[in-house]
Amino acid sequence: MKHIVAGIIAHVDAGKTTLSEALLYRSGELRKLGRVDNGDAFLDSDDLEKQRGITIFSHEARFQYNDLQVDLLDTPGHVDFASQTEQVLSVLDYAVLVVSATDGVQGYTRTLWRLLARYHVPTFIFVNKMDVTGTERDQVLAQLQAELSAGCIAFDTGDDAALPADVYEDVAMQNDTVLETYLNAGNLTDDTVRQMIQRREVFPCFFGAALKVDGVDSLLAGLAQWTTEPQFETNFGAQVFKISHDEKDVRLTWLRVTGGSLHVKDTLFGEQKANQLRIYNGTKFTSVQAVTAGQVCAIPNLTDTHPGMGLGEATAAETPMMQPVLNYSVDPKGYDIQTCLKVFRELEDEDPQLHVSWSEHLQEIRVQIMGEVQLEILEQILHDRFNLDVGFGEGSILYRETITKAVEGVGHFEPLRHYSEVHLLLRPAPQGSGLIFDADCPLEVLGKNIQHQILTSLAAKEHLGVLTGAPITDMHITLVTGRSSTVHTVGGDFREATWRALRQGLMMLRDSGGDQLLEPWYRFRLEVGQDQIGRAMTDITRMTGTLDDPETTSEGTNNNSGMTTLTGIAPVSEMQNYAQEVNAYTHGQGQLECVIDGYRPCHNADAVIAAQDYDPVSDLDNTPGSVFCAHGAGYPVQWDDVPATAHVDYRYTADELAEMT
Repeated sequence: MKHIVAGIIAHVDAGKTTLSEALLYRSGELRKLGRVDNGDAFLDSDDLEKQRGITIFSHEARFQYNDLQVDLLDTPGHVDFASQTEQVLSVLDYAVLVVSATDGVQGYTRTLWRLLARYHVPTFIFVNKMDVTGTERDQVLAQLQAELSAGCIAFDTGDDAALPADVYEDVAMQNDTVLETYLNAGNLTDDTVRQMIQRREVFPCFFGAALKVDGVDSLLAGLAQWTTEPQFETNFGAQVFKISHDEKDVRLTWLRVTGGSLHVKDTLFGEQKANQLRIYNGTKFTSVQAVTAGQVCAIPNLTDTHPGMGLGEATAAETPMMQPVLNYSVDPKGYDIQTCLKVFRELEDEDPQLHVSWSEHLQEIRVQIMGEVQLEILEQILHDRFNLDVGFGEGSILYRETITKAVEGVGHFEPLRHYSEVHLLLRPAPQGSGLIFDADCPLEVLGKNIQHQILTSLAAKEHLGVLTGAPITDMHITLVTGRSSTVHTVGGDFREATWRALRQGLMMLRDSGGDQLLEPWYRFRLEVGQDQIGRAMTDITRMTGTLDDPETTSEGTNNNSGMTTLTGIAPVSEMQNYAQEVNAYTHGQGQLECVIDGYRPCHNADAVIAAQDYDPVSDLDNTPGSVFCAHGAGYPVQWDDVPATAHVDYRYTADELAEMT
């Protein structure tokens, strides 16, 4: 039997969980069709999900259709829980993207599409709510092809799985080599179609109404016909994609086996063993003795696991693209602060993007989140699960820092009986690329083990910029040279020199205007009445936002309803509370949809830097200075004096660095 792991993803309210319910019902897994609005959906089992009518946590179900067995992962649909959705993508064989026919491709749909491309997930599309009056199949398909991919092709054109000749031709046109073969042979094999779907050249589209179970059989038949079971390695490997706690507060590590097999009592890492293997279907589970490659399971009572972690031969998943942009302080409201911290650490264990931080000096807990809905859910979880009614202070923006020029930073660490010097080349990297670490240093200068220590040290902690102390991003950091001592270099010396080299380079750039403050920006979709366009455009200009060219946006103007849609980008700091204004001046008729669109240069950098009043030299945990030794004693050297004091010649000249920028 063919076995795949498939995930269902969608913009909130597109009908994702309703489709999951229909798939389980039509495959015979469920005897009764549940409904989200009735609070009896099989996969929205959490009380919070029933109250809100939205999926907040990812859930697993299993079903069988003909010779296809599917592990189905239902994911959150609200943008505030995008990081949990992203965690699931790395373990999927296929995804089903649900698009509402009444709303079309929305802002978060585009974000999900980019995530699917990032994780190379082959994707089927189900256009839901086709039973609503006014929806037109051809119009929705044209939008999918225009905004997502020309490879979005209708596959539910007949009563059986076979495709009409014109569909095979549309498929062939997505690949020049395949098209040439098709024109010469006059046909296209189904295996070729399956390969094109796997390569994300073709995206089969199905249309229906999940609430009425219309079109669901066609989707099931399409999954059975057009998916391919992946091939796996022989040696054991697995990837963790979720941490949760069951009703007895047992910690569960969810993973997908990517190679070999896993048996009860097998050692996973260190002294951690798989003492039980659970296969879940909704809230119920079956204990099994072994899971094989391709299967999803949960293991209770493991510690030190986290989403994205690779086990065995599996590599770790990429750093999540969806990162929180708001920072909140916790008001314990009389509860013991250490008790609160323990609870928040447990929640951070389940969702690492919560980024819980503790200030011993201020006795303050801070958390990072995506938006207001997540904050409301967090408050409810604290009340329902932990009996804590804490509050949160006013949210602040999470800034980041990057660089616009290349520089060679130097760190030297030489207290008595210690020695290390590191030179790092810092270069700007593309927007959204994060931090890239590598080495371009001859082994005769620094040995392989030392170079490994330096790269490990770079990845060992979150590095801060020197403008506001915000985390750095979008930088390419390369080890280029350095020096060790066969007598005095000991463990930890190169970690100190590496961290100092990075900060020293950032300080050098600060003096030449090469450091840059970044802030999160929204991509927005604003729908207002035609007589309110002027007000809306004035507001967007005031918020330093930018409107898309109306000639290139597919949103256009809806003359029938008297409403106009404006799209563009604007800083989160300016637009985060704008929805209330829109509601007021449109008398409840307008609508604002915002999706995080990454980090861009801060629109009011000087004001933010001045308000933060950050002194990088006084940040002793992230010092830019170095330590040298003379007359048997170590002494500090300020960052700007390091170039003249360094023991190793600089690798690059100022002109060479300028050419790299």
